Amino acid sequence: MKSSDSIDLSNEQRKLPLAFLLPLLASIIAVSPLAIDMYLPAMPILAEQFNTEIPSVQNSLSVYLLGYALGLLFFGPLSDKFSRRKLVIVGLTGFALASFCLPFVSSINQFIGVRFIQAFISSAATVVVPGTIRERYGKNTAKGFSYVSMIMMLAPMVAPTMGSVLLLNSWQTIFFVLAGYSVIVLLLAMVYLPDVEHQLSSANISFIQRYKIVFAHKKARFDLITSMVVSLAFFAFITSISFVYIKVYQVSEFTFSMLFAINVLGLMTAHFINTRLVVRKGSRTMLSYGLIQALFAATCLVFVNYWQLPLVYTVISLLLLMPSLSMIAVNADALILLEFPQESGTATAVIGVLRFGIGSLAGPILAYFYDGSALPFAMLMWCAMLVVLLSQLMNKLTKEVNE
Repeated sequence: MKSSDSIDLSNEQRKLPLAFLLPLLASIIAVSPLAIDMYLPAMPILAEQFNTEIPSVQNSLSVYLLGYALGLLFFGPLSDKFSRRKLVIVGLTGFALASFCLPFVSSINQFIGVRFIQAFISSAATVVVPGTIRERYGKNTAKGFSYVSMIMMLAPMVAPTMGSVLLLNSWQTIFFVLAGYSVIVLLLAMVYLPDVEHQLSSANISFIQRYKIVFAHKKARFDLITSMVVSLAFFAFITSISFVYIKVYQVSEFTFSMLFAINVLGLMTAHFINTRLVVRKGSRTMLSYGLIQALFAATCLVFVNYWQLPLVYTVISLLLLMPSLSMIAVNADALILLEFPQESGTATAVIGVLRFGIGSLAGPILAYFYDGSALPFAMLMWCAMLVVLLSQLMNKLTKEVNE
């Protein structure tokens, strides 16, 4: 049963140009990529600062993802009932305060705790973005996602480089800059972000009922699995890439930031290709294209690391793999949200909880199989792609049986 909530869109939102709305939405959702990527070059320094091992610092990323997932779980249904603009203000304000507190922590446990709070509250701002895109793009939601993602990718592309430069001063500067960025976006959102109020009809849908609607929807299940497992692979990359490049291949922090930027450019290219083709080909077909390339690239990555080939082969394998993961994820998410026109916030929360919940396992999994090489990372990426393949095959088989 679908919610009968009616959405009262103001004239201001109807007239707001997409050319302005999309960059604003991208700036809001970029707070998490910046919080994740900007401090990657500082991980070895943080380990020394707090007198701990690299895996402990890597786990701070996993805790961030867990906090973000739990925040989505809480704020997702609220975005289907209350003012989205107010949620954005709450989320960005909390993120700014937590970012300002991080430079003053004195232990790894305090650092991890504040990161959890930072992630949890920031989700209030980002959870409203997919629903807003869906309302503006309708059946072409994947195109809107790709445009926002393409703009947003500027954040992870420049974040490690910015982090490396800011490290010349201190690691604390990274989080002061994050606080400043979120304050600027907060001010822009307060002035320019259109508001959307959800007026409940007599058929009130409760917090729990909204989740039941999403989880009971059979058509979305295998795409949810796909989105979830792709995220495990993606966050395995985020968690491990500084170790792989800096420790395994002995590159400098600056070279690492350049290599990371190359991958982000690949992601942006994938999103651009998706905006050009998805309207004609459809999200399901584009997802399949991405999966074929991902399976090939992940297999190459395993062999490259098993045979311990030079750095260039790892760079090429990842340059093929990461854009294909992005192609899979953006189309899977669009296919999911198209099934939930009245529960887009709750569906976004489910996607996020599954995505960042399993993403939080990347650090512990890689720490458990840690052997000083990049092979465990490559194997995790390959296994994730096999699970995605299986889920999509099951999705196709289920549709054929139902027909």
